[in-house]
Amino acid sequence: MTQEAVKLELITWMAKLTNQETINYLKIIKDESLKGGDWWVDLTNVQKAGIDRGLKDLDEGRITPHETIKNRYGL
Repeated sequence: MTQEAVKLELITWMAKLTNQETINYLKIIKDESLKGGDWWVDLTNVQKAGIDRGLKDLDEGRITPHETIKNRYGL
């Protein structure tokens, strides 16, 4: 998938986003990237733990392809 395709996928996903915690998290990342800071330091321990769990799942092959999720849930 090209970088432009990933960007469009993220834009589409964010436009439909309703979870306020996720929206706030994404805003932190955006704001920090604009000022050149490290957004990681602003995350809560729960958010950091969630990211670490996701990375561990990825490393250990516990993933579901995006197409499978789209087909399963009709996205």
